[in-house]
Amino acid sequence: MTVVLMCGPAGAGKSTAAARLERDGYVRLAFDERAWELGHRDHPLPATVAAAVHADLHATLLALVAEGRDVVVDSSFWSRASRDAYRELLAPAGIVPVVHVLDTPREVVLARLARRTGEGPHDVPVRPDRALAYLDGFERPTPDEGPLVVVDGTLRASGDVSG
Repeated sequence: MTVVLMCGPAGAGKSTAAARLERDGYVRLAFDERAWELGHRDHPLPATVAAAVHADLHATLLALVAEGRDVVVDSSFWSRASRDAYRELLAPAGIVPVVHVLDTPREVVLARLARRTGEGPHDVPVRPDRALAYLDGFERPTPDEGPLVVVDGTLRASGDVSG
């Protein structure tokens, strides 16, 4: 069984990459979709809301792991602390998650975010100043954290969930 933490700033292509894994049989848990279902249309989310969404994802993830399912968690995992929280959650089950980090040029990320219109959970508008803050604050994972796969964030395919 494999758990993948899909990691990258907003607009990097995480949801597209997670959807590819879903087509390969993984169960996809998406932070933005859960927040959207709860009625949240603006980012960043208040800290209490983000914590509640993660708590829901944690519970669902542990249930899926107990069933022996492969899971991809589609969230920014922008900080090492956020990735470590999921590692700690999975450690009692003996699972070491694999981090898939999106390698997407800054200009591609900014262009994608500029095209967002708010039509769905993977299309939430991000103000230009916030987009730059997300990019500048992103803590890129390193191999010392554990298994790491670098994913080309410029790949697009029909049927992708993000815009």
